[in-house]
Amino acid sequence: MKKRKLSPVGVIIKKRLIEMGMTQYQLAAEVGTSSNYIYLIMIGERSGKTFLRKIEAALGIDLQTFIKSA
Repeated sequence: MKKRKLSPVGVIIKKRLIEMGMTQYQLAAEVGTSSNYIYLIMIGERSGKTFLRKIEAALGIDLQTFIKSA
């Protein structure tokens, strides 16, 4: 099975998760979705529009600025 590559937004989320010592499972629980859905956002298969603000709040980052400039 081929490993999927993270999207630019996924790279930011992954980096912040590592900095905070947090897992995708913990992030998913905090924002109210599944860890699989977080993964799909991170690889760019889902936009995650419903959860982006919650993800930003949980991780203390601003993804909207990055998304608009990309």
